[in-house]
Amino acid sequence: MAWLSPRSACGLAAAAVALAAGAGILLAVAGPGHRWGWWGARVALAALKWTLLAALVAALLGVIALVAGALGGGRAAVLGGAAAIAIAVATLWLPLGMFRVARTVPRIHDITTDTERPPAFVAVLARRRDAMNPPEYGGPDVAAKQRSGYPDLAPAELAAPPARALTAAADAARALGWEIVAEVPAEGRLEATDTTAWWGFKDDVVVRVAPRGGGSVVDVRSTSRVGISDLGVNARRIRRFLAELRSRASRP
Repeated sequence: MAWLSPRSACGLAAAAVALAAGAGILLAVAGPGHRWGWWGARVALAALKWTLLAALVAALLGVIALVAGALGGGRAAVLGGAAAIAIAVATLWLPLGMFRVARTVPRIHDITTDTERPPAFVAVLARRRDAMNPPEYGGPDVAAKQRSGYPDLAPAELAAPPARALTAAADAARALGWEIVAEVPAEGRLEATDTTAWWGFKDDVVVRVAPRGGGSVVDVRSTSRVGISDLGVNARRIRRFLAELRSRASRP
């Protein structure tokens, strides 16, 4: 790094810090900006990719500045390079974590407890008119990936009759913070929308309640409006819902 003068090393360190800080700011506003309606889902997802790229470049520049400073570029270059690396690593934590999770779960975004006859959306279709993902189920390929990644997902069999089970389902949905879109007792159908906390992405859920013996069987389907992989969000949502449902349905 002898070709870098102290002034050049300091300038490189300053540029690295600025780029790392910019990446951090972009990451900080990407999700809330979408949640607050400042931009659409495509912009938010693109911002995540640009955050990753900018932070990686900033970390690389920070390393160069730090080494150049250590070899004679001055203490300011060392401190600036170290600061850029620290900010870049902190910024990279979220997107790299998301990509790491994406590699461990099926690359799907539509999860259901009944892959052969998944519950169908009705009331939320109007809300999904401009969604990136279609409301139709993906078929055998998606079902195979789900069975491989989430073999534990299955319908809930309840001792409660269908009417009581549907009421318990609606109460469970509200307890989880979902927005109820439709509740149709005659069809044993409940539809709702759940909004993710950070990004504000809308995921839709349909619950189907049918009689079985003296009780009922409940199927759930949760699907994302955007994104190819849901990072396991829909499966976790279904598990939480079924646990809440069973708890409420068993109450006297």
